[in-house]
Amino acid sequence: MTLRIANGAGFLGDSLDAPRRLVESAEVDYLTIEHLAELTLSILAYQRSKDPNAGYASDFLDIIESLCPALASQSQLHVVANSGGMNPEGCARAVGKLLVQHGFSDLLLGVVTGDDLLHEIDGLRKQGCEFRNLDTGQPLSELTEPVVSANAYLGAKPIADALQGDARIVITGRVADASLTVGPAMHRFGWSWTDWDKLAAASVAGHLIECGAQVTGAYSNRWRGMQLTDVGYPIAEIASDGQTVITKPVGTGGVVDRRSVVEQLIYEIGDPRHYLTPDVDVDFTSVEVADLGKDRVRVAGARGAAAPRDYKVSLAYRAGYTTSGQLLVYGDDAVEKAQACGEMILDRLSKAACRPAQANIELLGAGAAVPSQPDVALSCTTEEVMLRVTVRDQRREAVERFTKEFAPLITSGPAGLAGYATARSPVRPVMAYWPTLVPRELVTACVRVQSAIAWLG
Repeated sequence: MTLRIANGAGFLGDSLDAPRRLVESAEVDYLTIEHLAELTLSILAYQRSKDPNAGYASDFLDIIESLCPALASQSQLHVVANSGGMNPEGCARAVGKLLVQHGFSDLLLGVVTGDDLLHEIDGLRKQGCEFRNLDTGQPLSELTEPVVSANAYLGAKPIADALQGDARIVITGRVADASLTVGPAMHRFGWSWTDWDKLAAASVAGHLIECGAQVTGAYSNRWRGMQLTDVGYPIAEIASDGQTVITKPVGTGGVVDRRSVVEQLIYEIGDPRHYLTPDVDVDFTSVEVADLGKDRVRVAGARGAAAPRDYKVSLAYRAGYTTSGQLLVYGDDAVEKAQACGEMILDRLSKAACRPAQANIELLGAGAAVPSQPDVALSCTTEEVMLRVTVRDQRREAVERFTKEFAPLITSGPAGLAGYATARSPVRPVMAYWPTLVPRELVTACVRVQSAIAWLG
């Protein structure tokens, strides 16, 4: 038996056409949608703070609508997505409404919750969880700024439970990326939850496809000739013994070869002997990768050990306000002039007693992005450069005053400025990241499966 699991999105903002194109060009059993990252959770937390009905990836609604023909014609097709973000049940209600409109009233939707710890922090601290920052060792009690989100990285078990309940679409909040693949594999093959090698094999497969087209040739310095306009998104063919073949739909762009797979294999893994997930501790050093040709690569040999006793937690807190502004600067003195304009803005703010606590002047096009030497920007002779200034401060009024200092440069600064917008740049709250852990026994995942129309009630 071979299970075919595809991934149609590697982040919130990925191609909206990729999921539909994937299932139209290849038959798969499960389509995963990976929408969450630490930054994404902060964005969704901010949306939820303004509207309690928001906080999920609204792109998922467009994806589901595009998949309706495939859901009707491919009875084996299931969708597993962490698009619920900060509000999985709200996402389910919106998806349920959409499905009912398209004639899928009886389709079963499963929702996984329990990852959101925001309102449980005080109680968890009383139970001895200090939420120490993994980078600094500080306990959360020393943080003076307000916490806006705290989400545990759940594993694959609740996803498998939802599928066991015949859910056709499973929507989760924060689960580990690879768990989107592990859940379907565990459900289909009935592997033991303590068969660490099988869990490791499924986790490797999930890790390889979780970033979408990164494993099929994208995000590569070999981009020439790969036809990335029509890049194929990945499919993991998982056998009952755990061996996996990574491939993509026939006729699509990109490439699946040993190099593309190995590059993704070592992407964001930390210690290769201990790739820690909520499901298993994976040893990547035992993995064997063999190119089978024709965009097919076999991956086998993963070894696993017992899962960590703690869940990782993505916690965010308010840390002031920020914004950016930019101007196109041209002329034979463009670099010197752009630098002077950036400093002029900050000097004017100082005179108004509103200089932000943090400021960064960038000369894009003059080596600011990838400088080859410390003063490369100022020694550059380009005649066109984009000035970008970014500021951050606890005082909203200081950041707002900054937004009012770009336009005046057009008539009160040097000649050779263009490309400015009449609208002032928006001021955004800063959500800072506090990586931490919570004992898994203090977190309870909840699974709810019901029809699309029932979610509307």
